[in-house]
Amino acid sequence: MQTLLPFEKIQRVILVKKPARTDPKFGCAPEQRTMQELLQCSVVNINKPKGPTSHQVAAYLQKIFKINKTGHSGTLDPNVTGILPLALGRGTKVIHALLTAGKEYVCIMHLHKPVPEEKIREAMQSFVGKIKQLPPLKSAVKREWRFRKVYYLEVLEMEGQEILFKVGCQAGTYIRKLCHDLGQEMGVGAHMAELIRTKAGPFSFNQKMVTLQDCQDALYYFEKEDNPLFLKNMLLPIEAAVQHLPKIWVADQTVDSLCHGSDLKVPGIAQVESEIQGDEMVTVFTLKNELIALGEAKMISKEILQAEKGLAVKINKVVMQPGVYPKWRKEA
Repeated sequence: MQTLLPFEKIQRVILVKKPARTDPKFGCAPEQRTMQELLQCSVVNINKPKGPTSHQVAAYLQKIFKINKTGHSGTLDPNVTGILPLALGRGTKVIHALLTAGKEYVCIMHLHKPVPEEKIREAMQSFVGKIKQLPPLKSAVKREWRFRKVYYLEVLEMEGQEILFKVGCQAGTYIRKLCHDLGQEMGVGAHMAELIRTKAGPFSFNQKMVTLQDCQDALYYFEKEDNPLFLKNMLLPIEAAVQHLPKIWVADQTVDSLCHGSDLKVPGIAQVESEIQGDEMVTVFTLKNELIALGEAKMISKEILQAEKGLAVKINKVVMQPGVYPKWRKEA
C-alpha cells in the first residue's frame, strides 16, 4: 500500500514565465539568516512528550527562548506524543498552513474481544476514503457530524486484541473516534491505547525533531559557550513550514507591493510551479526563496504562463515585512 499524503503524490516542476534576476543587495536567502533573526521568526519540529497539552508545550518553548509569541500546528491530547511543529515569533503567520495540512499517525488500538484477522482488515479498509465523524465529548471543536478523508490505513502488526496501524488523514480527523468507530464496525468495541503523530504536513518523524530539553540545552550552548551549532540546527526557516504548498516566484520589483498587502498580478510573476489548481492555497516567494505571503490561486499554472495580465493570487496572509526590498513605481 502506498502511504503518501495527497501533496506527497504530486510531482511539481518549475515553469519559467519570464527570465529574471534578483539583486543581492536586498533580502537574504533563508539559509543565511542570523541566529537573532531565526529566534524571532522560525519553526521548531518538537517531539511532544506525554503529559502537557499542545498549548502548554508552546508556552514552555516561549519561556525557553524568551520570546513573545509561539503557535502550534494542531492540538494533540496530553497523552499523545510525536510531531508538534511550533512557530516562533512572526513565524506564527504561517501556522494556518500547517493546521490545515494532512497528518499521519501510528496507533495501537485495543479490541474489546477477539476478531478474526480477515474481518479486521476488511473493517479497516472500509474506512479508507470519505468518512463521517462525530468528535469526541472532550474535543476542541463543536460536537457535530462532519466529513473527513482517510487517505490510507495500513495494519502494521497484530498481537491478540492489540492492533498496530498507520493512518494518513485530513486535518481534524479524530483517531480516538476512528478506533471507536472501527470497533463498532467489527461489532466488538475498541479504544485507542497509544498514539504517535508521525507526520504533520511537510514535517515527518525524526526530521530534525527535538525535545524541549534539547531546546534548553541548545540555547545554553549559544548564550554561555558561544556555540550556535545546536540552535542553528533546530531553528528551521519558516519556509520549511510551507514546503507542501505550491509555489510562485516574483521579480524583485513586485515584492514590496505584496508586503503592503497588494494582490499578485500576472506581470509580477517570474516562475510558477506546475499543477496549481484554482482557489487552492499557494505560497509566494522571492527569487532568493524567501517567503513573502500566502494566498489563494485565481488562475491555474497554465493560465498564469499564458496570460499577460489579470489577478493570479489573492493574498490572504503577508509574512515578509515591508522595506526588505525597495519600492518601485512600476512593476516589471
